[in-house]
Amino acid sequence: MASVSFEAPRGMRDFYPEDMRWRNRVFDAWRAAAERFGFHPYDACVVESLELLQRKSGEEVSEQIYAFEDKSGRKLALRPEMTPTLARMVAARQSRLNFPIKWYAVAQCFRYERMTRGRKREHYQLNMDIIGSEDVLCEAEILGAAVSAMRAMGMPDAAWRIHVSSRALLGELLAKSGIPDDQHTAVFMALDKRGKIPDEEIVAILREAGLDDVAVAKAFELLAVTSLDGAEALAGSDSPAIANLRALFDLARRMGYGDLLMFDIAVIRGLSYYTGIVFEAFDVDRRFRAIFGGGRYDSLLALVGGKPTPAVGMGFGDVVVGEVLREVLGESAPIARKGYAIGYMTPDQRDAAIGLAARLRAEGNTVDLALLPQKPKHFFSKAGASDSRYAVFLGPDDLAAGTAQAKDLDTRESHPVTLAP
Repeated sequence: MASVSFEAPRGMRDFYPEDMRWRNRVFDAWRAAAERFGFHPYDACVVESLELLQRKSGEEVSEQIYAFEDKSGRKLALRPEMTPTLARMVAARQSRLNFPIKWYAVAQCFRYERMTRGRKREHYQLNMDIIGSEDVLCEAEILGAAVSAMRAMGMPDAAWRIHVSSRALLGELLAKSGIPDDQHTAVFMALDKRGKIPDEEIVAILREAGLDDVAVAKAFELLAVTSLDGAEALAGSDSPAIANLRALFDLARRMGYGDLLMFDIAVIRGLSYYTGIVFEAFDVDRRFRAIFGGGRYDSLLALVGGKPTPAVGMGFGDVVVGEVLREVLGESAPIARKGYAIGYMTPDQRDAAIGLAARLRAEGNTVDLALLPQKPKHFFSKAGASDSRYAVFLGPDDLAAGTAQAKDLDTRESHPVTLAP
């Protein structure tokens, strides 16, 4: 028989304990930030109806994800993102929910597509959504929670920025350029590909959508706008989209993260359901894909069969932020030490070690108890590489004294611990 490959399937990942340090650093920051900002957790099945995904993203979605039929012929898929599922769940109980709602999930998602740096065929993603309010404070709260998570991970403010724009603003500017409303979605989808494919291909896509040479040139000219003041000069001081953007920048300043926001008209977001403010976060050198992104999607619930309801949300994947963290903080994940490692020299000290471990655990401590006798050098070497904060090694003299020393593995200072139960 041919040997079985020890590699994970292409695009998928295994997480060894050293990998889990990075993953837990990200997940813990996500959950703490979401709950700090008043978001409530939810979850859902990882298998979703293909019809729901096609209704949200179009027929081509089945070419990009893991779609299949079950034994009864139902067309299903592994979820590529959480937003359609959220919309389905909210629509199912729309008459009973107390809006606005603030929900979050840490969901595993799958998408069968070409892999590049920062993109796998599976990833975990924090989703935070606020449904039921048109107030731009919703965008400010979601971005504030994302900033809180980034800071909790140890990401310095100087290392990244949040690029903000508005689909509504771009729609206003396209209309003033003479491009009809029914062509706006095609323009959004095409311009979102800028930087990913050559401009010549984007021009071809726009022409296929019905734009003439003048309209194509005007669409590209809009991307040359570099400031909110410049956008206002084109849109007019009475632009609702400009007012919303200025309100967001003001709220961000008052909430303590204004310096992280920058206006970037090139942020479009490819998904067609976005209707207002959109945003993406990048490292300052733009060496990586977007760290997170999202925006307002006021029409999605109606698209899946619910009642029209305003909403804003974001997706924050673990792959890119993990790469950026390694770049900024170094390859070795910082260890958050806690609890005790307990070892012993000979079998004679085993019972005392077990008793000490039982008492410390009963007091609420985590304890890694050695399973075999060890030499001191081997024990302390292993304990130093672990997540334990204190190391206690028992020998004959410790049993005779009824006391051992707990060494702090960071400071190398020690304090006594009694061995009596």
